[in-house]
Amino acid sequence: MSMQALVLSHYNGPLEPTTLPIPEPARGEVLVRIKASGLNPLDTKIRAGAAAHARHPLPLVLGIDLAGEVVALGADVTAFKIGDEVYGMTGGVGGIQGSLAQYAAVDAQLLAHKPSRLSMREAAALPLAFLTSYAGIVDRARLQAGQTVLVQGGAGGVGHVSVQLARALGAQVYATASARDHEIVARFGATPIDYATQSVEQYVGEHTAGEGFDLVVDTVGGPTLDASFAAVRHFGHVVSALGWGTHALAPLSFREATYSGVFTLYPLLTGKARAHHGEMLEQAARLVEEGKLTPYLDPRRFDLTSAERAYDAITERTARGKIVVEID
Repeated sequence: MSMQALVLSHYNGPLEPTTLPIPEPARGEVLVRIKASGLNPLDTKIRAGAAAHARHPLPLVLGIDLAGEVVALGADVTAFKIGDEVYGMTGGVGGIQGSLAQYAAVDAQLLAHKPSRLSMREAAALPLAFLTSYAGIVDRARLQAGQTVLVQGGAGGVGHVSVQLARALGAQVYATASARDHEIVARFGATPIDYATQSVEQYVGEHTAGEGFDLVVDTVGGPTLDASFAAVRHFGHVVSALGWGTHALAPLSFREATYSGVFTLYPLLTGKARAHHGEMLEQAARLVEEGKLTPYLDPRRFDLTSAERAYDAITERTARGKIVVEID
């Protein structure tokens, strides 16, 4: 039995349609017929050979997020049955086959049941973004109702999910965004801040009377992480999934604030703590069913024959919302 997949043979090379054997699910795995593959900026970095931390050796199949249907069970799998619709962040790093293929053998711990309110395309847009948001906002920062949250990059993939998660937890949420995206962040429940026209001091003064925010969620990195250190309140917390570069910690220290980093790939790369990913995605499904979480998708439709254009949409920064490739 064989399947179609897109294979990358050299970095920055083409995604080549290739016939591969359908994988057999090992103990603890399920075989998923993939319906949709969610793309992330990290996928483009892996393709370019610019993500050494993802350790995905050539030749490779890209695609970190998926949604699909369970079609076979490995030994000892009890949480799922054949026919279940599932979603998760399941591969595309660390030598694990990604989701730009018709099938994948997936560690069942990484999966959750797909929210019934979402299509496969919508569900495939959520895993990495929600896992990153939840790990930072809940696991690290332990956000409490009534606290103030600033999401840096509130219209982005992780950003718009972070806005909704913080709102669902009862926080008062603000989000930086370009002027064209203010309507988007407002729709998801945040007060928009134009970082291009307001300095950190100005928006901290306007929205917190100069006190700073209880939690700052950085989804941008670089100078924005430095701005986050300046925007947090005394004894507040900053969390980031993009802690690259060299940063001065003095602004954070002067506020006696704390910082946490999130490395969402850790369970995939190490095999550790994978069950928590499945648990977090079950929480995402609950929020979706309650009407508190909705993925924001780019309206364009892509499939395996047009996946190159899907990647271009990310690298050329033309995407407005999450990019998804429909497989089946």
